Amino acid sequence: MVTQPIVAPLDVPAVHHNRVIEPALSAYWALTKPEVNFLIVITTFAGFYLGRAAPWRDFPFLLMIHTLVGTLLVASGTGTLNQYIERRFDAQMRRTARRPLAAGRLKPSAVLWFGTALSLIGSVYLAVAVNLLASLLAVLTLLSYLFFYTPLKRKTPLCTLVGAFPGAMPPLIGWAGASGKLSFEAWVLYALLFLWQFPHFMAIAWMYRDDYDRAGYLVLPPEGPARDRFVNFRTLWPLSGLVALSPLSALGRQPFLLCGIGVFLLNLGFFCCGAQFVVRRTNSAARQLLTASIINLLSLFIWMVFLTAGGLAGTVATKPW
Repeated sequence: MVTQPIVAPLDVPAVHHNRVIEPALSAYWALTKPEVNFLIVITTFAGFYLGRAAPWRDFPFLLMIHTLVGTLLVASGTGTLNQYIERRFDAQMRRTARRPLAAGRLKPSAVLWFGTALSLIGSVYLAVAVNLLASLLAVLTLLSYLFFYTPLKRKTPLCTLVGAFPGAMPPLIGWAGASGKLSFEAWVLYALLFLWQFPHFMAIAWMYRDDYDRAGYLVLPPEGPARDRFVNFRTLWPLSGLVALSPLSALGRQPFLLCGIGVFLLNLGFFCCGAQFVVRRTNSAARQLLTASIINLLSLFIWMVFLTAGGLAGTVATKPW
């Protein structure tokens, strides 16, 4: 006869405990929208670095970490509260039906408290560990996203315009965290991200247009010529603005010409993908535009940070001692 290990009865509750905790942690993690937060981290870091450009040995790493952590907390709280507000409609969309709250894996009251706690902690954290301006910008982002953009999604296609204002805020928060003020260069970064959002969201809206219609979201006009004109306009005009804005993004960076050319080429490539989507207007073209938008955003900010860092390194190397 095989005897049972003495510790076996002690192992069963632990295994059961882990099976309960791990799905819950995974659900709360999903509430924070980590894929969106990844882009927020990149753009906030870029804003911080470009706003406090300094050689690595003099760079305020601790202040940067505080800025990123506080921004992530507020962004996570915003994403969580957005899902709380839209839980009934998320359940009607294939794209969002598996979200923890829409799928019924978490209670609405728990999600509300979780989102509120993240938002409050992040706002206070930024005010105490970074500065008041960064905190105010984060709070403004949260309030405008939840109380203007979110309800407008069910009322008018102009919601995308309204949502672009808080959506472009991360580099401003980063810049404010680094310098305590907002200069012209900071607003150029804001303008880049503001314009970038339109073709990015048009790709998403087109891919999931049936889903949005089913849930009653008016992110696009009703099907027909008006919808086609709306998508064309909201794709090509912002992309044209990005191309035109390319020289301004190189202001204050060395080498100016190299930075400007790099940004111009990245935005031109993005424009070509947008033009292809407008001509074809298929799901595959929308998916290509969505992929191009992510590549463009990451490449754009990394390129500017890289050149700024290289310019600083060159300045330090040639500085007389």
